[in-house]
Amino acid sequence: MIKVTDVSEAVNPGTIKPGSVIYCAGNAATPRDLLRQLAADLSITDVSMYSVLLLGDESLNALFTEERCQGLTHRVIFNSYLTRNAVNQGWAKYHPLHLSEIPKWIRHRIKPTVALISVAGPDRGGNYVLGTTVEGVLKAVQVAKESGGVVIAERNARMPFVLGDTIPESYIDYLYDTDYALPRSPVHEPDEMAKRIGEIIAALYIQDGSGSEPGSTLQYGIGQVPEAVTDAILRRGVKHLGIHTELFAGAMIRLVQKGVVTNRWKRAVNFSISSIFLAEDQDGYDWLSYNSAVQSRPSDYTNSAFRIAEQPRMVTINSAIGIDLHGNVWADSLDARKIYSGVGGQSDFIRGAQFSRQGVAIIAMKSMTKAGISKIVDRCPAGITTTATPSDQVILVTEHGSLDPRGLSLGERAVGIAHLAAPEKRDELLQMISDNPAFHKPRLTMNTVPGFTPYRKALERL
Repeated sequence: MIKVTDVSEAVNPGTIKPGSVIYCAGNAATPRDLLRQLAADLSITDVSMYSVLLLGDESLNALFTEERCQGLTHRVIFNSYLTRNAVNQGWAKYHPLHLSEIPKWIRHRIKPTVALISVAGPDRGGNYVLGTTVEGVLKAVQVAKESGGVVIAERNARMPFVLGDTIPESYIDYLYDTDYALPRSPVHEPDEMAKRIGEIIAALYIQDGSGSEPGSTLQYGIGQVPEAVTDAILRRGVKHLGIHTELFAGAMIRLVQKGVVTNRWKRAVNFSISSIFLAEDQDGYDWLSYNSAVQSRPSDYTNSAFRIAEQPRMVTINSAIGIDLHGNVWADSLDARKIYSGVGGQSDFIRGAQFSRQGVAIIAMKSMTKAGISKIVDRCPAGITTTATPSDQVILVTEHGSLDPRGLSLGERAVGIAHLAAPEKRDELLQMISDNPAFHKPRLTMNTVPGFTPYRKALERL
C-alpha cells in the first residue's frame, strides 16, 4: 500500500488508464476527494464508472457536467441529487438493477478494474472496513484485485469502523487521508399524514416479541414515514424486535438505543444487519463505530430473498411514487423516461418478506403530493418501471387506512385501493370502477370494504 499526501498521486491517468471500468462507493461512503480529483483531471478519459446513490456537497457537481461526461461515462444504478440531471439529460446512463444482484453483476458483467472506496481502520489485525457502505463495494474490490486492477481508498477521519466485512491492507494500492463531514440524513419530522400512517402500521403489523412468539423483524429506510413508524412503535411499548435491512438510518438507531430492538428471535445472530448506514449527525456515525449491536454485510446477503425469508415475522416498509387500481407500484420514476431514484432493494424485500413466517411487505405513502396531486391513479403511466405488481400481494397503507389485498379479486382490490385515496379522488376512482366492466362489478355500497381497515378502526388496536 502506498500512502499519498496529494490526491493526484492516486487519481491520475497512470492509475486510471483509458478503458478502465471503475466501481465507486456511494451513500455516506462516497469518496469525495477522490471524485473531486476525477472531475478535475480531464486527461483521465475513455473510462466508465458504476455507482449507487452518490452523495456529497456541491463540489461534486463538476463530476456530472456535460463536458466531464464526454470522457467519463457514468453508469448509474441508483440516482441521487448529484446524478439525476446528468441521467435525465442523457449525459449519463441508468442501469435498473435489484440491489441483491449488484455483486453478481460486478463479477460476471461489470468486471471493474478500478475500485474507488472509503475505508476506516486498520484494526489490530491490520484489516480495514468499508465504512458506512458495503453493498457491491466488497465484490468490486475483490474482482479488481483478482484482475490485477487498482484499489484506491480514501480514509476519512470521521468514518466509523462498522463491524462486519473487512479487507486486508494488501488489497489497498493507494491510501489518501482526509477529514471532512460525512453526508448526513436529516431527521424528517412527521406531519399529520405521516403520523397516521405510522400509527396504522404499528397497530396492525408490528408484533411484540416479549412472550413465546417472535417479535417483528424490521426493514425500512429514511423519511417521514419511517420516523412516524418508529414514534408509534415507541408509544406502543413493544419489545424484542429485530432488524434486517439494506439501509440502517437514524430511526433505527433510536430503536436500538431505547432497547426495543434486541434481535432476540433472529437465527444465528443477535445483532442488526445492514448493507448501508446513514446518520443524521456525526454522533450517529460515532455510535456505529465498533458497535457490536450492528454489523455490515454486502447486498447479496442483506437483500437476498432467501435471507430475508429466514427472518421471523419480517415487516418491510417501503414507499412509492404511485399506485394504480390494479395494484401496480412504481418507486423509481416520475414517468417512463424520467428516472428519479432507482429500483434499489424494494423488490428484494417485497419478495423475501412474503416467504417469512407471518411476514408482510408494506408499501406506505401519503395519498397526495405536496402539490395536491393524487398518488393513487386509475392506471400507471405507460412504460413505467414497476417495483411491485398486483401478484406481489403487498399491503398498501396511506393516511386513510390499510388494504390487505390477499385473497381479493381484481375488482375487490380496486375498491380497496380507491379507499386509500383522498375523499375527492376516492369518489372519482369508485365511479371509474363502476363504469368499467373490466373490474367485474364489485359491490361499491357495502358497509365494509374487503381487506380495507380505515384509520379509526386501526387505532382500536393501539
